[in-house]
Amino acid sequence: MDKIDFVMIWVDGNDPNWQAEKNLYDKSNKKGDSTEVRYRSWDNLQYWFRAVEKFAPWVNRIHFVTWGHLPEWLDTTNPKLHVVNHKDYIPKEYLPTFNANTIELNLHRIDGLAEQFVYFNDDMFITSPVKPDDFFKDGRPCDTYALDCIYFGKKSAGFFNGNDLEIINTHFRRKKAMKENFSKWYSPKNGFKRNIKTIALSMWPWFPGMYYSHLPSNFLKSTFETVWEKEGDVLDETCRDKFRTKNNCNQWLMKFWQLASGIAVVKGTKGGRCFHIKDSLFDEMLRSIETGRYKLICVNDTVNTADFEKQKQQVIDSFSKLLPEKSSFEK
Repeated sequence: MDKIDFVMIWVDGNDPNWQAEKNLYDKSNKKGDSTEVRYRSWDNLQYWFRAVEKFAPWVNRIHFVTWGHLPEWLDTTNPKLHVVNHKDYIPKEYLPTFNANTIELNLHRIDGLAEQFVYFNDDMFITSPVKPDDFFKDGRPCDTYALDCIYFGKKSAGFFNGNDLEIINTHFRRKKAMKENFSKWYSPKNGFKRNIKTIALSMWPWFPGMYYSHLPSNFLKSTFETVWEKEGDVLDETCRDKFRTKNNCNQWLMKFWQLASGIAVVKGTKGGRCFHIKDSLFDEMLRSIETGRYKLICVNDTVNTADFEKQKQQVIDSFSKLLPEKSSFEK
């Protein structure tokens, strides 16, 4: 089996040194994204490591990317763990950065990173057993082939999505790309509703948008290298922004490239779910964590989180029921 690495980025929003450095640049951040929701900690990181050890023991290596701070409980001597500081892989002209897009778009530069890797945000967890072929088959990333619309709502990611698609449509002709991979774009595995939407949107001569889920992403390192080679100037502009701005591209560009080029393998859409923390779904999310209902789950913080401290403790309690035992990544 080819090696598969996991990459996870994390920031300790409570670190006073990090806050001080961020505040030096935040003063000029008139257009950027620097809200508390993006950085506050849910104090549940140890459960991410417990889940990986229990449910994905086959992983080759974990690349844990941080600004420089580390959890006190983390055992950095674990042979599967590679602690990566921003300055270890992000070009110095982009540092310091508080832009997640910069951190993500340069992941291929991590020393020793396997060609196949799964990228996690720190709010994305494994909650039941997963196999390598849930992520890659025959050296190709698994994904869902489906067209979608771009929503440019307030505080949405539509602007990044749109910028990504502008690049995709520069390099790929939709009709030709979909014809060459017809069985993938119209596979039953994509789901009936997504296939209907794909059919409806295929009247456009360009890619109007592509489906994505707020769950871990399966990437080939070579995809990043290819896109940087072809669109280095555009990616450079994004990486020079200290905070996320509307003219940025993001890591979905790599996902869309893998789909438009036909590199990806079709997978089913079941097995994972993103919960945006709102009162109406909060209890369902807690039950899903405790029971391991899904293979993958995202616990996504939002401005609609009603009582952060209370809900944070409830999430911790639910994870402790699913994963009560320490992992070898904990001291």
